[in-house]
Amino acid sequence: MRIRVPVVFAVGAVYIPSGSAASPAARKVETGVTPLWVFGYGSLVWNPGFAWSARQIARLDGFHRSFCMRSIHHRGTVEDPGLVLALDAAEGGQCHGVAFEIAPQIAEETLEYLRARELISAAYLETRQTVALADGRQVEAVVYVIDRAHGQYCGGLSLEDQAQIIARAVGGRGPNCEYLHQTAAHLAELGLRDAELDWLSDRVKVLKHA
Repeated sequence: MRIRVPVVFAVGAVYIPSGSAASPAARKVETGVTPLWVFGYGSLVWNPGFAWSARQIARLDGFHRSFCMRSIHHRGTVEDPGLVLALDAAEGGQCHGVAFEIAPQIAEETLEYLRARELISAAYLETRQTVALADGRQVEAVVYVIDRAHGQYCGGLSLEDQAQIIARAVGGRGPNCEYLHQTAAHLAELGLRDAELDWLSDRVKVLKHA
């Protein structure tokens, strides 16, 4: 399925903690009344691992995608951590990714899968955010963002430092560089090129063949 790139549009981000009483959509998801939306910006873009009924380009405001989380399980180890992408809160920030719609009947099992995958070290926070879809709608989606207070947060690393780490790290799901190259390539295929990821991908290839 081909995903068309949307025109530029504006929408404000809304932060609602997971399970908050202020989130009617969250309560409906739990009872299987409405579809569940999930916003992917990293490996979920190319390897969601769950069944979805629809997907489209989406944009989240108020956050920036970056390699700001040390990976000690999937793409690195405790002794030699790798780096994975996370959403870091940033004034004026913006991140384009893919929004997946999940049928109400499988919303609960999808959330269980995502929590087992994304909350393995508690460095991510499960939140509900308002995302803008390519078709003009705004929906509340599950979005995993970085917990700046967690020990795995490493915002502020230079791109060169990131490249050096990614080039050498290996974790339970394989080389860190595979994660980078796959994400950069799939974002580019969707028309969502990320300049930082493209630079990192090129630089890591050089380092690996040095």
